[in-house]
Amino acid sequence: MRNDLQQSLNRSHIDPSALSTFQRILLTTDGTVTDMLESYFSEQIPQDIPVMHLKKGTEVIDREILLRGRISRKNYIYAESIVVIDRLDEDFRNELLKTKTPIGKLWLEHRIESFKEIVDSGKEPAPEKLAHYFRIEPNINLLFRTYCGFFDGFVLSV
Repeated sequence: MRNDLQQSLNRSHIDPSALSTFQRILLTTDGTVTDMLESYFSEQIPQDIPVMHLKKGTEVIDREILLRGRISRKNYIYAESIVVIDRLDEDFRNELLKTKTPIGKLWLEHRIESFKEIVDSGKEPAPEKLAHYFRIEPNINLLFRTYCGFFDGFVLSV
């Protein structure tokens, strides 16, 4: 192990043998980890998503985010996005992987012209995870909407 890394781990009281292989790799690299993270965290969709023109097995990033009040720390919105990695600009993809910035804000910051089409909306009982996030009883109805975001003729996310 590199001397500078060993010294850093010693100062932080981190025992490398107690880390997973992936954690050790992340700590020992001195370069950009975006491609590595993308490969490690990307998932394959378990079924076709016709509205996105995706076949089962396509690699995507399944991104979940909570929009929370800065002062109150209250959760206001939960959003899940399925993003097709190969359809993203490199800078956009890097920021998506490295930050928790909502996709809509990234579209604005990168000045991406897009079209959004609402494909579904309604209400459904809150699953356990969302009930916990919003401090409500499970099965209380929550409103939802699903939309596709299009950029340059491709569906980016849903």
